[in-house]
Amino acid sequence: MQFNIPLDTGRIDIAALERELQALDPAALADLDALNGRLRISTSLDEGDIAASLSGIGHPVAASRIEREPSTCCGGCGG
Repeated sequence: MQFNIPLDTGRIDIAALERELQALDPAALADLDALNGRLRISTSLDEGDIAASLSGIGHPVAASRIEREPSTCCGGCGG
């Protein structure tokens, strides 16, 4: 699933966040959409796990601010 998180600041350590996320989901990815001030995360984790990972790197965000995106999977790859 993909999640979007509005950031109050564009300063976040993406590598540290990915380490936190990947401890729970090895396939998790994160990147920063600096133009729109949003953090994008692709993971099988839920909002609570993402919030805990963000808190773990010193960037607390309420789970309620984490927006789950509708699936864009076409099913074509079978994964």
